[in-house]
Amino acid sequence: MKSSGSGSAAGAKRAMQVCPPANQRSDKILVLSLEANPGALVLHCQGRIIFRREACALSSLIAEVLPTARRLVVDLGGVTSLESGALGELVLCQMWAEAAGYDLKFSSSSLSIRQLFEATNLASVFDVHSSVERALAAMQREEIHSS
Repeated sequence: MKSSGSGSAAGAKRAMQVCPPANQRSDKILVLSLEANPGALVLHCQGRIIFRREACALSSLIAEVLPTARRLVVDLGGVTSLESGALGELVLCQMWAEAAGYDLKFSSSSLSIRQLFEATNLASVFDVHSSVERALAAMQREEIHSS
């Protein structure tokens, strides 16, 4: 795994690459980057989540940052392929976050990813939004209603 930092207008950003073996094409690289937004972190995912190590890297990063942030949006809009092992890891993350009282939401502008959640009946497990902005707005509405 490689890690690098960069800045953004919305806040601090941290990127991590999960690298495939050298004989695989670069479009199979999973790039994870964190972005700080007011009231929540956003974890942007780019690439394919098709191998166990990629799914584990994603869930490990969620488990690392969520206890501190307490509110996280996982942006799957840049994910081109998501396999069953990754879905299982995301279910475990969701269950853990709920049990710990953390707010974990998902976003994806990709119709194929949202259809996958529907086809696997995971749309009822995850709080999925069509964009990061809508997920963040839902968090803000929930915060206002709980106050």
